[in-house]
Amino acid sequence: MGKPPLSNTFVNRAGGLQRVALLLLLCVACVAPLEAVEVPTLFTAEVPLDDAADDPRAEAYAAALRVVLLRVSGSELATDPELVETLFPNPASYVTQFRSGARDTLFVSFDGQAIEQVLRSSGQTVWGAERPLTLVWLAVDWGQGEREIIAADDPERTEQESRSIDRNRLLRERVLDIAGQRGLPVVFPLLDTIDLQGVTFSDIWGGFDEAILAASQRYDVNSILIGRVRASSGQQNRWTYYFSGDQQSMSGPPEAVVSQVADILAAEFAVGGDAPIERVALNVAGVVSVEAFGSVQQILGSISLIEDFAIIEVAGDRISYRVDVRGGAARLGRALQFKGLIEQDNGDPLPDNSLEFFYGT
Repeated sequence: MGKPPLSNTFVNRAGGLQRVALLLLLCVACVAPLEAVEVPTLFTAEVPLDDAADDPRAEAYAAALRVVLLRVSGSELATDPELVETLFPNPASYVTQFRSGARDTLFVSFDGQAIEQVLRSSGQTVWGAERPLTLVWLAVDWGQGEREIIAADDPERTEQESRSIDRNRLLRERVLDIAGQRGLPVVFPLLDTIDLQGVTFSDIWGGFDEAILAASQRYDVNSILIGRVRASSGQQNRWTYYFSGDQQSMSGPPEAVVSQVADILAAEFAVGGDAPIERVALNVAGVVSVEAFGSVQQILGSISLIEDFAIIEVAGDRISYRVDVRGGAARLGRALQFKGLIEQDNGDPLPDNSLEFFYGT
């Protein structure tokens, strides 16, 4: 199919995409993937079911709601029981599904759109389902000369080495559990031949982060957490976190550090319901096909900061948008970079509330 012409038709989110949309529907499978990772289970939680309670299911619903609010709004709201009860006096009314789990637990799923609506209308922050993927490099000094890097999976070992497998798995699960509670997608390195050629335990332990950052490029992640843990010592664990060109040093157990990372990312991407809406002029160049157009539309539609957007002009490979966004142009620019668009800087100052980006595959 040849390249179809893009008209100057005014397009908005609510209206149809007219002729371009019809063509887009034929090539949905060709839309380029986004860099964010979608977390599909933000509004589902597994919590204990206490049969001895006065109303076991109601208490489980309330506990599950607090877990969900921690993921989508943050610790400030989730740890304020009075405010949670004010906003959600009847958690059962938001439940869409539940089922029994293993060992006296209950899986509870909630109506995410209804919860987000309550949060936004009350001025609380909301962090959407598409989130940065974090790669965790974790070096552990177990004592007595035993040192290892925690991998995504445990290699085959002899019975004498089974203790090492168990303790590595348990430490990895501690990280994954708290990340799951915060809705933070994380992965560990494969530690295959490629990784081991570029990174050693000494690199991580000694703070030679350049080698780790270089080895991380193959994983196509958005942020990197490097940990150095002394399992048999009272010394503090040392961590370094890299995101969006910034570096932060941290200390503490894995649970506290992963929660801190979640707070950092939530502060960057969560949107307050009371944040003012500003109009931004956005130009995106490099849109040379219907597939590229569809991908840009998908990117804009997935950014929770954006309340509405519309095409105001098409000229060659460049599309000009009018975007109504919470948080202003600077925050929208960071979100677009996170989605994989490339910010343009031709040396000339831009008008206020204007952005220039390039779409490239």
